[in-house]
Amino acid sequence: MIHTSLTRLDPFSLIDDVFRQARAPLADQSQRASGFVPAIDAHRDGDDLVAAVDLPGIDPENDVAVELSNSGRTLTISGERRTEREAEGLREVRYGSFSRTVNLPEDVSQDAISATYDAGVLTVRVAGIYAEEQPRRIHITAGAGAKQVPAADEGKKLDA
Repeated sequence: MIHTSLTRLDPFSLIDDVFRQARAPLADQSQRASGFVPAIDAHRDGDDLVAAVDLPGIDPENDVAVELSNSGRTLTISGERRTEREAEGLREVRYGSFSRTVNLPEDVSQDAISATYDAGVLTVRVAGIYAEEQPRRIHITAGAGAKQVPAADEGKKLDA
């Protein structure tokens, strides 16, 4: 994969891409032999991660599972594409069990994940995974023996 955007790149994902491409011919052969492997597109949408999985002809409520594991760092989409009948002849459509895994850049809670199925595409959204953590101001309370400085007198010295 060639990265052409001006967004911040993760060097580990670049290394993963190199190894994935090196294994692609072998993986492609083994996946074809094992059956159905749905295509998946994962991209950033604002602060969210969106994964779209092609699953035409699948009942999403009975044949697909979306799971969060590895302490919230791994999203797995698995299921089965079933054939309605066994027939002899030309068979180009693949059937069988499948599992696709997306490694997440950080831990997420299950509440941050939503999934919808429309027109044969399962869309899984991980909300806020790319949101930059905003600094939070911590209120400091004065102890019993401390003197408080009024806002108007901040620049003046106090006599103790």
